[in-house]
Amino acid sequence: MSNSVQTESRPDEAAGSSALSSAVCPADKVVATATVADASQGLHYATWGETRVPAADLERLVGAVPRTLAPALVKRCYYFVPLVIAENEAVVAAPTYTVDQGDRAVCHRNVSVGGVDAVFISTRLVEDRFGLAFEFFINVAHNFVEAAGVPESFAALAWSQAQANAKGETSQDAWETRRRALDSMAPATDDKGKTVPARGVDERARKNYEESAFSDALAIYMLSLSLDFEYYDLREREYPLLAAPALAERLRHVAALFPANEGYEFQILYRSRR
Repeated sequence: MSNSVQTESRPDEAAGSSALSSAVCPADKVVATATVADASQGLHYATWGETRVPAADLERLVGAVPRTLAPALVKRCYYFVPLVIAENEAVVAAPTYTVDQGDRAVCHRNVSVGGVDAVFISTRLVEDRFGLAFEFFINVAHNFVEAAGVPESFAALAWSQAQANAKGETSQDAWETRRRALDSMAPATDDKGKTVPARGVDERARKNYEESAFSDALAIYMLSLSLDFEYYDLREREYPLLAAPALAERLRHVAALFPANEGYEFQILYRSRR
């Protein structure tokens, strides 16, 4: 299996940037012309243009989505294209990579075409399989939450960790919404220095936090089914990553709710630092 998705442009691609700018295709035409395939669990997906992702790799990637998630995604179709460009209200796909179009492209865009909720994903904006896989899985996770919501048992687990001041979080959104939900429970001080009783839980912030935390955990879980990676690969600069034990607890919970498909395996390996 290939371990990377090539993203560098060829000299002729860069030189022909202006000419290829007119070759972009509206999203609805891509939907109308691309051949849709069904993964083993029933998830719909298609490729269009020079994605530079081997068919076997893509099949393995899409097949990692647990079978129990598929019913909530039946109206979704994931289109893997070289570049997705969204300008004004128009969404178009570029058939190959050019520097000019790459500068204007976005990681993904959702488009409703007829009765299909299409999710366009750029394959040439990422540098490796990890980046492409995570982009795909976080979209699948958000789409699932939009259709089915957050399992109550996971929401209870994540909130209990937040109340116990578990270190860090799994994304900037989860970090910020968790902070807002917890801050609403703490006493405040008014302009005169007097203590104001806590307002109680900001239920909207708590709901947003639970949705973000679950989407993140579900995406990380699916990522672990499709490839091996290190805990520290998940770190970003904007917020502290959720402590490993707390993250492992969330992932085990998600794995119990959505068992891996045949041919995929979930496991957490620990090793001591030297």
